[in-house]
Amino acid sequence: MRSRVLGLVTAAVSTAALLTLAAPASAEKAAKSESPATTASGKAAAAFVVSESQFNQMFPNRNSFYTYGGLTAALGAYPGFAQTGSDTVRKQEAAAFLANVSHETGGLVHVVEQNTANYPHYCDRAQPYGCPAGHDKYYGRGPIQLSWNFNYKAAGDALGIDLLNNPDLVQKDSAVAWKTGLWYWNTQKGPGTMTPHDAMVDGRGFGETIRSINGSLECNGGNPGQVQSRIDKYKQFTQALGVTPGNNLSC
Repeated sequence: MRSRVLGLVTAAVSTAALLTLAAPASAEKAAKSESPATTASGKAAAAFVVSESQFNQMFPNRNSFYTYGGLTAALGAYPGFAQTGSDTVRKQEAAAFLANVSHETGGLVHVVEQNTANYPHYCDRAQPYGCPAGHDKYYGRGPIQLSWNFNYKAAGDALGIDLLNNPDLVQKDSAVAWKTGLWYWNTQKGPGTMTPHDAMVDGRGFGETIRSINGSLECNGGNPGQVQSRIDKYKQFTQALGVTPGNNLSC
C-alpha cells in the first residue's frame, strides 16, 4: 500500500497507507459517429500491448472504476508510453507501470486515500493560485494517488483539464484518473533522477521506476519489503505478457 506523497516540491506530511473505494463512474454512452479523438483512442487500444483479457487477469478484484476502456482512452495523452522500442521493451514498460499502479492501489481496488485527517495537509497555501476547490480537496486519488494542489495544477495544465478547480474528476472519470497516472509516469522524476518511462525505455531497469515513485522511502534499504512487493508484481505481469523482466529490478 501507498506510503508516499507525490511532490514537485519537497513537503513533509504524514501519509497513511490505507485507501478507500470510490463510487464507480457512470458508463459512457457510445457515440453515433466517431470523432477524431474517438478514432485515436481506438487505435491506441488496438496498439496497446496489454489486451483487455490480460488486464482482467492481472486485476481480478479491481474496482469497476478502473476500466480497461478508461486506460486505453488515456493512452493518447502520452503516445510514447508502451510504444517505444522493441516489443519486449514495450511490454516491459506496460508491466512496470501496471505493477507499480497495482502496488499503489491494492490491485486497482482503491481509488482515494482513506485517512481523511490527512486531507487538509495537501494544500500548499504558498502557491499563488491557492486551493480554490477547498483546502481539503487535494488528497491522493487515482492509480498513482495524485496529491497536493501543485500536482493537480501541473497535471491539469499538462493534460488540458482544470484539475485545480475540479480535483474530483480524478475519482469520477476513469480516463482522467488514468491520465494523471500516465502524466506522472511519463513526465515526473519524483525522488529519482529520471522519469519511470525513461527508466524502462533506456534500459535502466524496473528498480529505477521504484526510485522515481517512492525511492526516498523505499530504496537504499528504506523498506525492502515494499520494494520486493513491487518486484514480485512486475515479474508476475511480465510473465503474463510473455517477456523477461530484464535486469536491475531493485533499488
